[in-house]
Amino acid sequence: MRSRPAFAVVVAACLATFAPANRANAADIDLMTTGAVEFILRDLIPPFEKATGHKVNMTVLGTVIAVERLKQGTPADLILLNPDVLSDLTKAGKVVPGSIVPVFHSRAGVAVKAGAPKPDISTVEAFKQALLKAKTVGHSTGVSGVHFTTNVIPRLGIADLIKDKVRISKGFPVGVLIAKGEAEIGIHQIAELLPIQGIDIVGELPAEIQTTLIYATGIHAGARQPDAARALSNYLQLESAAAAIRKNGMVPAPR
Repeated sequence: MRSRPAFAVVVAACLATFAPANRANAADIDLMTTGAVEFILRDLIPPFEKATGHKVNMTVLGTVIAVERLKQGTPADLILLNPDVLSDLTKAGKVVPGSIVPVFHSRAGVAVKAGAPKPDISTVEAFKQALLKAKTVGHSTGVSGVHFTTNVIPRLGIADLIKDKVRISKGFPVGVLIAKGEAEIGIHQIAELLPIQGIDIVGELPAEIQTTLIYATGIHAGARQPDAARALSNYLQLESAAAAIRKNGMVPAPR
């Protein structure tokens, strides 16, 4: 087992990596990301700024909208989205090849309006029946919504049975639809459900239809501050970041 003094030395060395040798080199970093990781970043950006002297200007958009903006020429230094999306942006010339690094892992879950009966989702069949019984079903256009529509629904074989009651959130959490009563049951990432008032989280999708949703950083091909952007990406991978990541519904990507 690693001794506590030795571990302390390692942690100190990691933090020292980010200590600004010269505040004159501090940079403004433009970060483009999506709502799923917003609260993780709200917790981690202030200590990063304090440790480095850099300032992070974070833009939070739905994944689809973020990609549209980036392809239209919206500037950024660091992009934090799903790695498949980052790969597409690499092909479009918007992300530096070889710069994509996974930082967070996420899981999809189910929620209902606060105080409403929680359906049984303990098995695939129970979850299927919950969807069939619900008057309206909400999902997003992001990675959890793509998984739900392309993997889960076909496996359950109920696409035609629920197509008329599907409600889609674009650019905002599914929990908003649930809280407003516009979706009786909703599927979204746990991390995106946690901050929403007026809903109750039922739990994660059954293991057989669950997926690991990955978030990664990529350096923008037109980054004005690529070194500072890389420093932020590295900071998100530190062991000291794990508590904030877990608190906000995700886990660190394996190293």
